[in-house]
Amino acid sequence: MSDYEVRRSLILHGLSASIGALDDMGVELGYLSISTPVMRRAAELWAMARKAGRSSAAPLSLDADVILAAQAQLIGARIVTENVHHLSRLTNIIDWSAIQ
Repeated sequence: MSDYEVRRSLILHGLSASIGALDDMGVELGYLSISTPVMRRAAELWAMARKAGRSSAAPLSLDADVILAAQAQLIGARIVTENVHHLSRLTNIIDWSAIQ
């Protein structure tokens, strides 16, 4: 999901060198598949956030934050992010600025 969010902006702005760098990083780091258990957990997180009045996206949007959080939860990982506000409500995070 993170690749998707970054890639779509790079494509929109025609940043082909950056797209190549993103491709290289994907080869080096690898990707986790989005599986049925991930999407089911994401649906739970999405509903819980809305019930608590803390949604992170428009009601009909594909909420990438909950999908990313679900993946992290299911593998016991933390997310390194600048998006502390939304993601910290969903899963364990590390603030990107704290490690730079």
